[in-house]
Amino acid sequence: MRRLMLMVAGLVLLTGCGESQIKSKAVYMLLDTSGTYTKELDKAQRIANYLLASLDSGDSLAIARIDSGSFSEKDIIAKVSFDDRPSTANDQKRKFKARLDAFVTEAKGSAHTDIMGGVLQAVEYLNESNATERYILIFSDMEQDLIKGQIRDFPINMPNIRVVALNVTKLRSDNIDPRDYIERLKMWQQRVVEGGGQWKVVNDLERLDTMIQG
Repeated sequence: MRRLMLMVAGLVLLTGCGESQIKSKAVYMLLDTSGTYTKELDKAQRIANYLLASLDSGDSLAIARIDSGSFSEKDIIAKVSFDDRPSTANDQKRKFKARLDAFVTEAKGSAHTDIMGGVLQAVEYLNESNATERYILIFSDMEQDLIKGQIRDFPINMPNIRVVALNVTKLRSDNIDPRDYIERLKMWQQRVVEGGGQWKVVNDLERLDTMIQG
């Protein structure tokens, strides 16, 4: 009897280990809509289409705009957790794409760029997802432009979150002094790493496969 109980306990442990190895992804993508960056949104659609094709049942995806004050649910364009049933998940992906396409068609530029507010909202979403792999994708030139009085210069806790800056175009001032571009990315990297996250820049949109590698 004792031997039988030990065998059953062993099987339970093995089953538990197998379940813990199941990985899920949660991706929160931020879209810069300030200034001329609205003209880049067709590239954002391409990235979103890649994500929709790559994510599986059990994964989650949200896309939100970066505007003058981005720390709000109202800035989320679309969000979804994909169903375990492939047919239902495919229908979810079609509806998600339709909402994003409608947004891109009607998008208007924002006067300011609250990148950190968007990141804070993204961290909240990812922490609630309980996914084993968590990503924030930021489609922006990474130039933050806050409304007077907004406070964003505080530490942000983002352990085990991978932050990927996408399509980081150079500003006119960067062409005058390229050090501005380098310093801007260095500053964001420092904030992410100090918060416990990982940082990556992907400017070559032919290499989208490097965004959410496990």
